[in-house]
Amino acid sequence: MCLGYICRFASSARRLARESKGDGTPLGLTPPTHDRAYGSLMASPFTALAIDFALALLLVPQVHAERPMNVLFIIADDLRPELGCYGTDEIISPHIDRLAEKGMLFHNAYSQYPVCNPSRASFLTGLRPDQTGVYSNELRFREAMPDIISQPQLFRQNGYHTAGIGKVFHMGEDEDGEPMLFHDPLSWDYFFDSLGKAPRIGRTGEGRNLTDGRLRWCEWLAAEGGDDAQPDGINTNAALRVIEERHEKPFFLALGLHKPHDPFIAPKEYFELYPEGSTKLPVEPEDRSPQVRYAIPNTGDFDEFTDQERREFKRAYQACVSFIDAQIGKIFAAMDRHGLWENTIVILIGDHGYHLGEHGWWNKATVYEFGSRAPMIAWFPGANGMGRPTRAIVEFIDLYPTIIDYAGLEPPHEFAGISLRPVLENPAHPGKQAAYSQVNRGQLVGRSVRTQRWRYTVWGPDGRRGIELYDHQTDQGEYHNLAEDPDHATTREQLAELLAAGFPANEP
Repeated sequence: MCLGYICRFASSARRLARESKGDGTPLGLTPPTHDRAYGSLMASPFTALAIDFALALLLVPQVHAERPMNVLFIIADDLRPELGCYGTDEIISPHIDRLAEKGMLFHNAYSQYPVCNPSRASFLTGLRPDQTGVYSNELRFREAMPDIISQPQLFRQNGYHTAGIGKVFHMGEDEDGEPMLFHDPLSWDYFFDSLGKAPRIGRTGEGRNLTDGRLRWCEWLAAEGGDDAQPDGINTNAALRVIEERHEKPFFLALGLHKPHDPFIAPKEYFELYPEGSTKLPVEPEDRSPQVRYAIPNTGDFDEFTDQERREFKRAYQACVSFIDAQIGKIFAAMDRHGLWENTIVILIGDHGYHLGEHGWWNKATVYEFGSRAPMIAWFPGANGMGRPTRAIVEFIDLYPTIIDYAGLEPPHEFAGISLRPVLENPAHPGKQAAYSQVNRGQLVGRSVRTQRWRYTVWGPDGRRGIELYDHQTDQGEYHNLAEDPDHATTREQLAELLAAGFPANEP
């Protein structure tokens, strides 16, 4: 780890976080109507976004129109928005912080499903989970949507060299149509992943399982062998080779980093950045509301955790974050060497959120803020909003239409998302009226809507299995459920209409 980078970007990351602390003006709760002919939401905030988008097309010069834009899309598995640039000083993430300073940091970006395969099937097609039909990690997205044109596939069809490195898709298939993790032959000219192929030394070192083997995934390892003995280090080298080859074609390079997903394995040098005993644990209010039954998947999984085990878990997660940050730094250094920034769109996201002890949970798969909100940082050369953060509400389904808008490509199908050009040109733009997320508990579905001020979640039809309402002006951790408070009955009714408009196929 380069300590010079850490010192160089720490102050700018804190400044970036300070500049974006304000809550902004809450958007109204006027529910949208559903246009069944076009399957789109036509609320006034969406209309404003569309108008601004049209004006942006007319007024913003088309940068570098003489040659196509490259695309670098980085996806970090289970990465939550707890980074230096998001105001978390104890996290060492100088390279991600650099991108946030250079581009646009999104404070309110939401995944549509807080599990790997459904989330990726959604944002790589620009469709909601109810449209893709992918709700689990087992279903291949090509099995559910054999004719869909994925985001990298569209670029490939338009003459780009497309390279998929690591975990971009989750459940894919090989050239014979057989299930295969991470691959999609229709999307990639070149695919590579080293999971399970790293040197043996990378699986040695100090560590343990935190549940005495009850949860096999719940383990950490401060590994020997350095970066190149880990799959993410090997995959990063493969991505560097794609950049170094400098194809005559423009490139679409997607790098799917496996960490900080469990098991929490990183070279020991990154654990050393976080001294033992220094890890901060979440402090939860004693007067919190009773938890809705289905809000957490398995409430007893971590009941026996001690504070020591909680600190080890979080420290290992943080070490993995710094490890992938270092890999991202290698990619950015290659872009520096080749002068690629002015002609390359860069997107960095986590595929969904993650709990580190909040609500007693140490995993994903919730539609709490911690489960559905994820980091999103974007660099679009020439966009007027670069270098400034935004609190606009955005969804991951907006990525596909936004990237192809700036790349000048035609949509291959009707998207559920919209182009974020108005926000990228003006970070003060409010964005969408709301973001929508969902998660399944067997046959039961939890559906959630998030506005600038409120989160409203229902479990089962009409909320028969539970309803949650949280006010983010006073309760950012979502510990005080106001769903049964008569003082908020009108708000609840308005949000119920807004939720129904976002899930028009939901049974009554």
